[in-house]
Amino acid sequence: MKDSAGTEATALKELLEFQTSSVVSRTLESSKCGSVTAFAFDVGQELSEHTAPFDAIVVGVEGEAGIKISGKTYRLHEGEMIKMPANEPHSLSAITKFKMLLIMIRA
Repeated sequence: MKDSAGTEATALKELLEFQTSSVVSRTLESSKCGSVTAFAFDVGQELSEHTAPFDAIVVGVEGEAGIKISGKTYRLHEGEMIKMPANEPHSLSAITKFKMLLIMIRA
């Protein structure tokens, strides 16, 4: 139920639906200070290695993914988070269907 300002609670798992052989994303908030984006990955889908000029936090919402940061691989599960430091190479591969929030900090 929305309040008078249009604010309401949202179930994170319901922000996006999985799509076969795809990565789906939805920007939830964006400003000069940073952004929050929801992602849904089908099994085996990836984000190739890249760098970003800002710190980022990945929050696992559903499923499991392998996240490689500066050559070291971490397994991220539902309810866990990991920080990806600015300017460090990183990539992601969905081990199962995987949903996440990506929080970019631009400050």
